[in-house]
Amino acid sequence: MLELQLNMFQALAVAALVYCLGSFLVKKISVLGKYCIPAPVVGGLVFAIVHVILRSAGIVSITFDTTLQTFFMTIFFTSVGFTASFRLLKKGGKQVLVFLAIAIGMVVMQNLVGSGLAGVFGLDPRLGLCVGSIPMVGGHGTSGSFGQLMDGMGITGASTVAIASATFGLVAGSMLGGPIARRRINKHGLHSEEIAQIEEGVDESDHTFSTNTARFTQGAIFMSVAMGLGIPISELLSKITIMGRPMTFPSYIGAMLAAVIIRNVWDAFHKELPSSEIETTGGVSLSLFLSFALMGLRLWELADLALPMIVMLLAQTVLMGVYAYFVVFNVMGHDYEAAVMTTAFCGFGMGATPNAMANMQAVTKNYGPAPRAFFVVPLVGSLFIDFFNSLIITTFLSVL
Repeated sequence: MLELQLNMFQALAVAALVYCLGSFLVKKISVLGKYCIPAPVVGGLVFAIVHVILRSAGIVSITFDTTLQTFFMTIFFTSVGFTASFRLLKKGGKQVLVFLAIAIGMVVMQNLVGSGLAGVFGLDPRLGLCVGSIPMVGGHGTSGSFGQLMDGMGITGASTVAIASATFGLVAGSMLGGPIARRRINKHGLHSEEIAQIEEGVDESDHTFSTNTARFTQGAIFMSVAMGLGIPISELLSKITIMGRPMTFPSYIGAMLAAVIIRNVWDAFHKELPSSEIETTGGVSLSLFLSFALMGLRLWELADLALPMIVMLLAQTVLMGVYAYFVVFNVMGHDYEAAVMTTAFCGFGMGATPNAMANMQAVTKNYGPAPRAFFVVPLVGSLFIDFFNSLIITTFLSVL
């Protein structure tokens, strides 16, 4: 079998083409646009399916350098950090706290379901965490970190199960969110308040922006400084222990916290940030990161999962669908913004925050802007839930 290895520049070229393929298919296949499936997910899945077919047939196996995948992920989360204004948080803080509480409840339920079903199948209950919030909320980064930790604790197959479960969650969360949001929007006749204002004659200029090379350069400088400062911050966080166990955080958390600090220092001095440029850069990075992540799916690992793992993953999918459809939608206000939050919840509750953002972008592209959702979800999904997820997992490991 031919072994094809792509360096980071070749991998970037493929990721860009994968995104273009996804965009083309979403435009040409109406059902994909109808159910708000993100373009990077569509293109990445097509690539992954073709790859697994070629690999299974003994024709070619493709590996690629993931350096730029991590790079684009860090850029995206850094851009999210720059949105975390404490001044704005005071205005929308209640919604953030409510959404965070709902997310924490989901983390606990995922671990109870995972460890409980593992016990039913006669497996180590701690292994059930590897199909719980470790891969579902934590994604591949947290799966890799906690998987290695649990392998060292003598929990056989922890890393393999966690990574494979994260792969499943990445796909399921992206495919589940759009249809749920669409169902709620159509059933209740919901619409975007922003579109309503535009239709009533409100100036639409706030929805566009003009820029230049200098402002984009300023945005790049701010993000570069934040990513550099993030390294020592991440090192400090790695020294935090709960009940004698070290806390595990995703690699991007330091850069995101640095961005939060810079944003609020600038706010305190009443200085302007190139926010639109930073947001645009983050959006581009999100698309490329997801293309990398989806085209790198090792689908053959899912085929190797034992029946108990498959049952547990299906249980997590049902749990997420029911929880998002009934709990998230109703608690967050049962309006259009709440519907958009349901698709986001599926994204970061079964995959990662980039999935949540891509899900929301796909829905709002069809139905209109949802500014409150785009404020609340990144704060909870990126800034807060990773901390609480790590805390809850560490607690479960100590108790089980």
